[in-house]
Amino acid sequence: MASDQQSVAPPLKQLPLHRSGKKLSFERRLRLWFYLIGLPGLLLSWSLLSAYSVDRAIAIILLVLYAFVWMFLVSVMLEQITRPLQTLANVVAALREDDYSFRARGAKRNDAIGDLALEINALANLLQTQRAGALEAIALVERVVDSMHSPVMAFDLAGRLKLLNAAAERTFSLKASVALGRTAKELGLERLSEASDDDLLPLENGQASRWMIKRAGFRLRGIPHTLLVLADVSTALREEERMAWKRLIRVLGHEINNSLTPIKSIAESLRVQLERTVAEEQREDFVRGLEVIEDRSESLNRFLQAYRQLMGLPAPKTAPVVVKELIERVAKLETRLRVEVKEGQGITMLADGDQLQQALINLVRNATEAARGPEEEHAQQACVEIEWFTTENDVVIVIADNGPGLTNQSNLFVPFYTTKPNGTGIGLVLAQQIAEAHGGMLRLYNRTDKSTGCIAELRLPRAMDGASLNQPRKLFESSVPR
Repeated sequence: MASDQQSVAPPLKQLPLHRSGKKLSFERRLRLWFYLIGLPGLLLSWSLLSAYSVDRAIAIILLVLYAFVWMFLVSVMLEQITRPLQTLANVVAALREDDYSFRARGAKRNDAIGDLALEINALANLLQTQRAGALEAIALVERVVDSMHSPVMAFDLAGRLKLLNAAAERTFSLKASVALGRTAKELGLERLSEASDDDLLPLENGQASRWMIKRAGFRLRGIPHTLLVLADVSTALREEERMAWKRLIRVLGHEINNSLTPIKSIAESLRVQLERTVAEEQREDFVRGLEVIEDRSESLNRFLQAYRQLMGLPAPKTAPVVVKELIERVAKLETRLRVEVKEGQGITMLADGDQLQQALINLVRNATEAARGPEEEHAQQACVEIEWFTTENDVVIVIADNGPGLTNQSNLFVPFYTTKPNGTGIGLVLAQQIAEAHGGMLRLYNRTDKSTGCIAELRLPRAMDGASLNQPRKLFESSVPR
C-alpha cells in the first residue's frame, strides 16, 4: 500500500522548560541552601578560633580550608541528587522521541528516587508494548488493504491523493510514485472523488464494469481525509440481469409456444385443404404463404430453444483438460477458413471440457465471421489465430482475427443483441457465462498492432484444486466486452 507521508501534520513541538529570569534554577537554589546550612558552622569556627586567641593568619587559613571542604561536600551531595534526576529526564526525553531502549538502572523500592525510576521504567515498558502492537496492527492493515481486490484510495481536503493500494494502481493505471500528491482532477478521477456514498458508476477505464463506491471519513495526524473503497458489482448485476431475462423468457416462451403450436397445426391443415378446394392457378400463392408461416414458426421455436439453453447453463463438471488438444479440436471444427493454432506450452487444467469447447467454438465462429466479412472478396484475406500462455495464476487463451474490429462495444454482452442477419445474440453471452462459472473472465478489445481486427481473451484459473470455481475473478486489466 502506497501512502503520501507528506500529508501528515508535523507533531506538536515539545518546548523545553526554560529558566526564568526571576527565579533561580533548581540546582542553584539547592546549592544556595547548602551554602546557607554551612554558614553557621563557619561562624562557629570563627568564634572558637577567636576565643582561643589563634593567630589571625592561621585562623583565616583554617576558615578558608573549611569553606573549600564544605563546597566540595556540597558538590558531592548535589551530584548525588541531580544525577538520578538527569538520568530520569533522559529516559523521559527518549520516550518522547519514541526511543524505548533507555532505562534507569539500580533503582530500588522504598526509595523516593528509586520508586520514581521504577515507575518510569514500567511506563517505558508499557509504551514499548503498545508501540509494537500499534506497528503490528498498522502493518496488518497495510497488508490487508494492499492484498484487497477492491481499489482503496484516500484524498485530503484539497482533493490530493494521499493513499492507494495495488488494486487501485492496476485499475486506474496509476503509479504511486507519480500519483501521490496530485489532485483528483489531474488524475482524471474527479467523478470518483465527487461521488456520493453507495453511488454506482461505470468507470471509463476500458473495462466493462460497474463499481459501487463506499465513502468514509477519518483523521490522520489531525487532518481530515476521505477514504474511498470501490466494489466491482458487475458480476452481481449481470447475474441479476440474467435472472430477469430468464424469468422473461420463461413467460414469453410459454405464451409464444401456446400460439406457435396451433398456428403450425392450422397451417398444415390448410395446406391439405388447398388440394381439394382451391383452384390450381391460385393454389401456388396459398402454398407459398403457408410455407412462410410454417418456416417462421419453426424459426421462432428454434430461437426460443436457444434462449432457454442460455438461461439453463449447468454447473461445470470439472476434470483434467489438456489445453492444446482442446484448442486443436475447436480449430478443426471451423471449415470456412483455416484457423492457425500457434504452438504453446503443454498445460493441463481443471475445467469442464465440453463447456470450454462450446465457448471456444462461439468465439472462433465470431472471429471467422468478422474476418470474412459480409462481402465474398474479403474471404481470401481472412485470418484467425489461436494461441495460449500462462501467467502466475491463469491460463490465457487468445483468439485474434483481422476483421474490421469492434465498433459498438456497449451492447455486446447484452443477451439477444446481435448485428448479424442470422445471429441469435447468445454466443458471446454464453461464452462469458462459461468463463465466469469457471472463475475466469472473458474480455474483447481491438488489436493495437499493425493489423486491424479484434482479440478475444479467455482467462481461466490454472489451479488444479478447483477452489476458484464459481468465484468470478476480479482482474484489473483493461477489458472491453464484445
